[in-house]
Amino acid sequence: MISKNVVIGTALFLVPTFATSTLQAAESVTSPNGEIVVNFDVKEGWPVYTVDYKQQPVILESRLGLELDDVSMRNSFESFDLTGGETNKLSLMDGFELTGTERSSFDENWIPVWGEESVIRNHYNEMAVTLTQPSFDRYIIIRFRVYDDGVGFRYEFPQQKNLVYFTIKEEHTQFAMTGDHMAYWIPGDYDTQEYDYTKSRLSEIRGLMNAAVTPNSSQTVFSPTGVQTALMMKTDDGLYINLHEAALVDYSCMSLNLDDKAMIFESWLTPDAQGKKGYMQTPCTSPWRTVIVSDDARDILASRITLNLNEPCKYTDTSWIKPVKYIGVWWDMITGRGSWAYTDDVYSVKLGETDYTKTKPNGKHSANTANVKRYIDFAAEHGFDQVLVEGWNQGWEDWFGQSKDYVFDFVTPYPDFDVEELNRYAHNKGVRLMMHHETSSSVRNYERHLEKAYQFMVDHGYNSVKSGYVGNIIPRGEHHYGQWMVNHYLHCVTKAAEYKIMVNGHEAVRPTGLCRTYPNLIGNESARGTEYQAFGGSKPGHTSILPFTRLVGGPMDYTPGIFEMNVSKMNPDNNSHVNSTICGQLALYVTMYSPLQMAADVPENYERFMDAFQFIKDVAIDWDRSIYLEAEPMEYVTIARKEKDGDRWFIGSTAGDNDHKSEIRLDFLDNGRKYEATIYCDADDADYKTNPQAYTITTKKVDSKTTLKLTAKAAGGYAIAIRPVE
Repeated sequence: MISKNVVIGTALFLVPTFATSTLQAAESVTSPNGEIVVNFDVKEGWPVYTVDYKQQPVILESRLGLELDDVSMRNSFESFDLTGGETNKLSLMDGFELTGTERSSFDENWIPVWGEESVIRNHYNEMAVTLTQPSFDRYIIIRFRVYDDGVGFRYEFPQQKNLVYFTIKEEHTQFAMTGDHMAYWIPGDYDTQEYDYTKSRLSEIRGLMNAAVTPNSSQTVFSPTGVQTALMMKTDDGLYINLHEAALVDYSCMSLNLDDKAMIFESWLTPDAQGKKGYMQTPCTSPWRTVIVSDDARDILASRITLNLNEPCKYTDTSWIKPVKYIGVWWDMITGRGSWAYTDDVYSVKLGETDYTKTKPNGKHSANTANVKRYIDFAAEHGFDQVLVEGWNQGWEDWFGQSKDYVFDFVTPYPDFDVEELNRYAHNKGVRLMMHHETSSSVRNYERHLEKAYQFMVDHGYNSVKSGYVGNIIPRGEHHYGQWMVNHYLHCVTKAAEYKIMVNGHEAVRPTGLCRTYPNLIGNESARGTEYQAFGGSKPGHTSILPFTRLVGGPMDYTPGIFEMNVSKMNPDNNSHVNSTICGQLALYVTMYSPLQMAADVPENYERFMDAFQFIKDVAIDWDRSIYLEAEPMEYVTIARKEKDGDRWFIGSTAGDNDHKSEIRLDFLDNGRKYEATIYCDADDADYKTNPQAYTITTKKVDSKTTLKLTAKAAGGYAIAIRPVE
């Protein structure tokens, strides 16, 4: 048996120069299967590159480089003279000469702690070009890795006398498109990804931007043509292109700004409070910039480039990291039926001074001992691992929108939440409580309390935490996706590992594959999740685009499983509607991959539909193999997955604005073996607006020769559980 994260069959060797496909250049490198070609050259001192796929251009000639800020290279009290020719020292964009090229090939199989498959292949050809600026006696390296499904490249800054400390004004990495592609995008923003996706031509982004920017608790839109990664596109020739980044560490998160005349995207980094976009000390590197490309949409979903470009696991012991299936005291508050706050009598909380025992409970506080025991009972009865409890700690009366520094201490419960009793009660039933740390984006306050909060978790039997960053960042002026915050999120994850705690970050920077390196980063939100279904709803195609965008970087804690779509039945004052069907919700447990699976609705709603709830109970949370059966961005996604260390298969399919008719072959099943399939499908009269709870459940014998014809209704879907019977 191979242990976790062991490399299987590694090969590293020099390879010859590859032929170019369409463009003559100084240097080129080709994917192992020969279908993708990266060409590189230096033209008039500017580094440029192109990408071709099957002899079709994907990225036209695009410039590379970074512009430095005028505080760069000041290593003493004597100010650096920026007059005359010295100004060019601020450019790592031009004045280059190509002075070296190294090539290699790499092939390994590695084992993730958890994931969409039990073994992942990391196979690429690499080219590293050395670029020298002779005028300033300094050099950088640009490293390309070319896979069968795409390209990753990054800037590397070796330590050297004339390049030690520098500050980034802007990274000017270009991605020149070949035409006015169809794009699936959300507005470029320094603070939130919680937007509905817009489908449009690139040329239409500017005109649609205002409508695409919907209100959020913290948002900073930077351009009328700025968009976020992972950006999904489709060309008129049928190519699917995805632009993203991998291994975002000690650097600012990248968005893309479009020149909609030339159809050229350029990297756009998140600034800090002073407008600077990165503080660097050599030796150092940028994150990888990634281009995934195929003429089959399914290949985008199957790509593991983002994970492969990250470093192997940093931990020697990963036995404490386990996928989690959980429920939570959450939807009750999200819908407005209950509250996070204990009392309505307090308008200004001062922790350590406010005496809650002298206040009147509001009667709506959801995180009370009796209610949480009800959730623990439900979890124990139905085999769930954990129960998330939000609103358990003091301070929720004035937590939001006040730019408050000392907002929570993360260890002091409300009077009606008995930590000791609840943990005893949960553990006696084989269930854990999941911790909740909402920071209200007072980050320095969280860091002051972090170790004490983690120790509190250990002392009380918690091993996982959902953290939140709602609102504007403190220190004031910082953004959610700037270098400082990127470092904070990783600090929390690595510090949590010292306490054997798993982290699920909400409102944090979008994932870039770091879960390979730090697998206790078991989940992120970092996109528009289910809560927005109670805030007016999300577009019908939302869950059919997220696998092509947000999930390219890592799993999402989407919090699916809502069975009552009429939110007013939870709260008469909330007229929101969940734009889905029950079977569409079931499908998400397969299509929206996450090792952190929440059944998000309240127990009483599940108790009305226990036959459908059975799928949520049965579906696996860790996988041996994943097969992408059907895919078209924002229209439909159909995925089959085999459970890890078992023989069961699960299939999920979601549809967008329109019904989707599937004809899927089960040829991935073992030949000669008989199986039983339980099919949860939208009924013929199901409608996500008017009849979302209409479904059928059928059972039939199947094998590897079976073909299933099924229909996923608009914003709905189907789910299938397949088990061997002989």
